[in-house]
Amino acid sequence: MKTLLFSLYWIVLTCLPNLVYAQQEQPMIGQIAPAFTLTGLDGKTYSLEQLKGKYVVIHFATTWCPFCNAEAPYLEQLHQAYRDKGVQVLIIDIKEDRDLIEKWLQRFNFSFPVLLDENGAISTKYAPEGVQPDLARHEVPIASNLIIDKESKIRFYSLLNTTNFDAKLVKLKQELDELLSNEK
Repeated sequence: MKTLLFSLYWIVLTCLPNLVYAQQEQPMIGQIAPAFTLTGLDGKTYSLEQLKGKYVVIHFATTWCPFCNAEAPYLEQLHQAYRDKGVQVLIIDIKEDRDLIEKWLQRFNFSFPVLLDENGAISTKYAPEGVQPDLARHEVPIASNLIIDKESKIRFYSLLNTTNFDAKLVKLKQELDELLSNEK
């Protein structure tokens, strides 16, 4: 009986989240990305409108997120590899203290902007409906990566799923390479 219960428990834990996720694996594709204007740790103001004409890679993060920390060095590598190709990488940190984020920034030595979503309003705009309903709306996009094209449309959205976690950003790079090659 214990074996049967354990088996059912395992099926529910591993399969059900994947079924729900499969419906939203690439949410919001083709939609205009929600506008934002945020302050960076560098004190400058950044907006999606200012970045029109570039591809924008956004990573929603918190310092405590293990998935964000695993992706951090690969985001820096992505920035280094694509910055001369018209791609802007951004991290949008959600609802954390500036001092904590600055320490995190020193740890990873990012050379691209880290923006502050101090009240979670921007991350909430990027939270697809019906996904991860047990989280607060501003928490849904944590550890997600997006590509926004030159016309501000969402072209790639990898919503965090532990079974499909891609720390090295392989799928994101493939999509970015495809978008860039279609311009030639």
